[in-house]
Amino acid sequence: MKKNATKSPTGRIAFIGNYLPRQCGIATFTTDLCEAIATEYPGTSCFALPVNDIEDGYAYPRRVRFELNEKDIDSYLRAADFLNINNVDLVCLQHEYGIFGGRAGRNILALLRELRMPVVTTLHTVLCEPNDDQRAVLEELVALSNRVVVMSERGAEFLRDVYHVNAEKIDLIPHGIPDVPFVDPSFHKDLFGVEGKMVLLSFGLLSANKGIENVIAALPAILAKHPNVVYIVVGATHPHVIQHEGEAYRLSLEWLAQEKGVEGNVIFYNRFVDLEELIQFISAADIYITPYLNEAQITSGTLAYTLGAGKAVISTPYWYAEEMLADERGALVPFKDPAAIAEQVIDLLDNESKRHAMRKRAYLFGREMIWPTVARRYMDSFDRARAERRYFTPPAFAVKPLDRRPGELPPLKLDHLRHMTDETGMLQHAVFTVPNYREGYTTDDNARALLVSTLLEALGSEEALDLAHRYLAFIWYAFNVDTGRFRNFMSYERRWLEESGSDDSHGRVLWALGTVLGRSNNAALQNMAGRVFEKALSAILQTTSPRAWAFALMGIQEYLQRFAGDRRAGKVREELAGRLLELYRRNHADGWRWFEPSLTYCNAALPHALLTCGEAMSSPEMSQAGLESLDWLAGLQRADAAGHHFVPIGSNGFYPRDGERARFDQQPVEAQAMVSACLEAYRITDDARWRKEARRAFDWFLGRNDLHLPIYDPTTGGCRDGLHADRPNANQGAESTLAFLQASLELRLAENIVVNLEARSSQ
Repeated sequence: MKKNATKSPTGRIAFIGNYLPRQCGIATFTTDLCEAIATEYPGTSCFALPVNDIEDGYAYPRRVRFELNEKDIDSYLRAADFLNINNVDLVCLQHEYGIFGGRAGRNILALLRELRMPVVTTLHTVLCEPNDDQRAVLEELVALSNRVVVMSERGAEFLRDVYHVNAEKIDLIPHGIPDVPFVDPSFHKDLFGVEGKMVLLSFGLLSANKGIENVIAALPAILAKHPNVVYIVVGATHPHVIQHEGEAYRLSLEWLAQEKGVEGNVIFYNRFVDLEELIQFISAADIYITPYLNEAQITSGTLAYTLGAGKAVISTPYWYAEEMLADERGALVPFKDPAAIAEQVIDLLDNESKRHAMRKRAYLFGREMIWPTVARRYMDSFDRARAERRYFTPPAFAVKPLDRRPGELPPLKLDHLRHMTDETGMLQHAVFTVPNYREGYTTDDNARALLVSTLLEALGSEEALDLAHRYLAFIWYAFNVDTGRFRNFMSYERRWLEESGSDDSHGRVLWALGTVLGRSNNAALQNMAGRVFEKALSAILQTTSPRAWAFALMGIQEYLQRFAGDRRAGKVREELAGRLLELYRRNHADGWRWFEPSLTYCNAALPHALLTCGEAMSSPEMSQAGLESLDWLAGLQRADAAGHHFVPIGSNGFYPRDGERARFDQQPVEAQAMVSACLEAYRITDDARWRKEARRAFDWFLGRNDLHLPIYDPTTGGCRDGLHADRPNANQGAESTLAFLQASLELRLAENIVVNLEARSSQ
């Protein structure tokens, strides 16, 4: 037993991150760290909670105790419960934005917020110029962690200077590496049939940012001086690259080798290798090359492995390489410079003594990076986290009463959405839960569906893009270039039933297209949506429906979030917002804070649009009109003075001024519009009252309504078509189902914003 093992602490440590046999660098690191600590401290129970990016998961070893689903927020909450009830002493989280679902990987925050034990987080990426989502996630992640670990001085510098993290909270621990002997490269070359060759090596999961093409482009010059050189590229193409791009990058490298006439000197070993194989490849290499294309990489496991194995290394000057290869432990070359790579390779091959001196410096430096040493450094960090946790329990971990924590949302279930979608698009109506082909399709519903699929993409849904392509194709087909308007009704036989649809359908399409342009990260969707949005925008000025204006304004505002310099869109926004404000000026009075002489449908969309525009256009009058009208509408749509549940204006007569208000039929779109408007009011004002109003409206779907009966159907994921005086409507059409899904998705996205605001205010 190791000398320090007799003093090993007891306890239970849970490691969260990807885990082998998943093929990625984080999986390798998490597995190695977990095993190193378990080996170095036999009295400690170590187990893992990996994150799955595929439905079936992986064939994990016994050390894995619980699996998270990357896209399923509820699995993160279940994982928190699992950790809390199993008396885990400490959680060690491996953080990388891309492995957790949600915007910028924010799903992991849902787990951390619920934990009752210390958390030590290793940051594998620390961005110098994060976007708003990335900054918000990292700031809350640090706030929820007792200690944070980085692997380089540059990472610690960014935490202090960019994110203002207290230096006392940061531990600098190097990337762990296997402890391998300092051997002559020739010893292992026969394993790969390259005896007598000088071996250049690059390894890791293959993707276009690795810059392998620059080494291949350097080979002709290298071979002219050293014809016995062979370049080995080890590693499978990254699974996510395979999923989205196939083997295009690898094929481009093979074609480049052929064009340069060096195909006989390039070997691709196209598989994910285990540690034993990897050590053999590294041992056979004379020179290791990391030709990455940009500087923004704060750590690199491949560089750490080869440096610690005593290899001569040539690298581009990304942040981690600059730090690791200082003091002549390696050579740096400019980005995207094959000539510089060739010059350095030739220099090292020409100067054997220089090459071996570089190797020795690298090997000696790497002795502080071997896994047993790194495991002890991590245990020191764990001990500090435990000690600090005992004396400084953060307030975020206190038990929260109902009014301080968000209520649970039903799991996302897309079954009925899929049933209502065929190869053409979203069908309009259903008989019970069966699509009603007789009623065909509407552009209005396909616009709603496109908006919902874009929100699904923001939450990380894998099928969101497939659905969005289908709905956007329908919208493009609906556009009538002769009129500049969208057709709305289409028969099941795919015949348009009109040349121009309603004003509202035109406005709703602009809302959906603007949301795609403002939020989607898919280039194909953005390009198509941009074409249609540009062609259809001006026609909204010819419409007369205030709701069409409101829908269009929300879409324009989404669009301008990303394309703020579009003056044409800005002018249309100014015109439409001015029209809504003028309506309010003319119609509002004591006891009637509204835009029209009657309340009809999708009422909350009107104040929602003014709120959005008032903030964006710096118009206090618009903002005040939006808040005033929404406040009046919220008070009106309550069951009683106590405001116990939401009661939307009924569609069976609506509510004329000085007339009788219709109690029924209550429509799902009214609840959705109210949820959306109240969430916008909360975002702008930070007044928790609006957050409660949004939940009150959403709870209408779940049974907090006049009949105490659910409108949402959890067995199908669909939503019933309204609430009659005696029963819910049994049919589950497109409009209702999409209204529920939109409200649910917007709440899921907003809850993250809510907690982010709370976390920042508590620091």
